[in-house]
Amino acid sequence: MAEKEELQNILTMLDFLIEDTSLPRNIRRKIQEAKDILKSEQDFQTKVSSAVQTLVQASEDVNMPMHGRTYIWDILTKLEAL
Repeated sequence: MAEKEELQNILTMLDFLIEDTSLPRNIRRKIQEAKDILKSEQDFQTKVSSAVQTLVQASEDVNMPMHGRTYIWDILTKLEAL
Protein backbone atom coordinates (compact mmCIF):
# COMPACT_ATOMS: atom_id res chain seq x y z
CA MET A 1 0.00 0.00 0.00
CA ALA A 2 2.79 2.44 0.79
CA GLU A 3 4.03 2.20 -2.80
CA LYS A 4 0.64 3.29 -4.11
CA GLU A 5 0.52 6.25 -1.71
CA GLU A 6 4.04 7.31 -2.66
CA LEU A 7 3.19 6.92 -6.35
CA GLN A 8 0.16 9.18 -5.83
CA ASN A 9 2.42 11.79 -4.16
CA ILE A 10 4.79 11.60 -7.13
CA LEU A 11 1.91 12.07 -9.58
CA THR A 12 0.84 15.16 -7.62
CA MET A 13 4.39 16.52 -7.81
CA LEU A 14 4.43 15.89 -11.58
CA ASP A 15 1.12 17.77 -11.91
CA PHE A 16 2.71 20.73 -10.14
CA LEU A 17 5.50 20.79 -12.73
CA ILE A 18 3.12 20.31 -15.67
CA GLU A 19 1.17 23.37 -14.52
CA ASP A 20 4.34 25.47 -14.03
CA THR A 21 4.27 27.90 -16.96
CA SER A 22 7.85 29.00 -16.29
CA LEU A 23 8.98 25.64 -17.70
CA PRO A 24 9.30 25.37 -21.49
CA ARG A 25 6.46 23.53 -23.22
CA ASN A 26 8.67 20.70 -24.52
CA ILE A 27 9.86 19.96 -20.96
CA ARG A 28 6.30 19.98 -19.64
CA ARG A 29 5.42 17.51 -22.42
CA LYS A 30 8.22 15.18 -21.26
CA ILE A 31 6.95 15.43 -17.69
CA GLN A 32 3.42 14.63 -18.89
CA GLU A 33 4.84 11.63 -20.76
CA ALA A 34 6.46 10.39 -17.52
CA LYS A 35 3.16 10.83 -15.69
CA ASP A 36 1.30 8.87 -18.39
CA ILE A 37 3.87 6.08 -18.10
CA LEU A 38 3.38 5.90 -14.33
CA LYS A 39 -0.41 5.71 -14.77
CA SER A 40 -0.17 2.96 -17.39
CA GLU A 41 -0.97 -0.70 -16.80
CA GLN A 42 2.61 -1.90 -17.35
CA ASP A 43 4.57 -3.93 -14.84
CA PHE A 44 5.36 -1.69 -11.83
CA GLN A 45 9.15 -1.82 -12.13
CA THR A 46 9.02 -1.33 -15.90
CA LYS A 47 6.90 1.79 -15.69
CA VAL A 48 9.01 3.24 -12.85
CA SER A 49 12.26 2.76 -14.77
CA SER A 50 10.71 4.16 -17.98
CA ALA A 51 9.46 7.22 -16.09
CA VAL A 52 12.90 7.69 -14.51
CA GLN A 53 14.53 7.67 -17.97
CA THR A 54 12.02 10.20 -19.29
CA LEU A 55 12.50 12.53 -16.31
CA VAL A 56 16.29 12.30 -16.56
CA GLN A 57 16.01 13.41 -20.20
CA ALA A 58 13.82 16.33 -19.14
CA SER A 59 16.20 17.36 -16.35
CA GLU A 60 19.17 17.36 -18.73
CA ASP A 61 17.49 19.82 -21.13
CA VAL A 62 19.60 22.99 -21.36
CA ASN A 63 16.45 25.15 -21.16
CA MET A 64 15.37 23.64 -17.83
CA PRO A 65 15.25 26.31 -15.10
CA MET A 66 17.16 25.38 -11.95
CA HIS A 67 14.05 25.20 -9.74
CA GLY A 68 12.48 22.70 -12.15
CA ARG A 69 15.62 20.60 -12.31
CA THR A 70 15.85 20.47 -8.50
CA TYR A 71 12.18 19.46 -8.27
CA ILE A 72 12.68 16.71 -10.86
CA TRP A 73 15.71 15.42 -8.92
CA ASP A 74 13.49 15.22 -5.83
CA ILE A 75 10.92 13.21 -7.80
CA LEU A 76 13.66 10.94 -9.17
CA THR A 77 14.89 10.26 -5.63
CA LYS A 78 11.38 9.22 -4.61
CA LEU A 79 10.93 7.03 -7.71
CA GLU A 80 14.25 5.27 -7.18
CA ALA A 81 13.22 4.49 -3.59
CA LEU A 82 10.16 2.55 -4.83
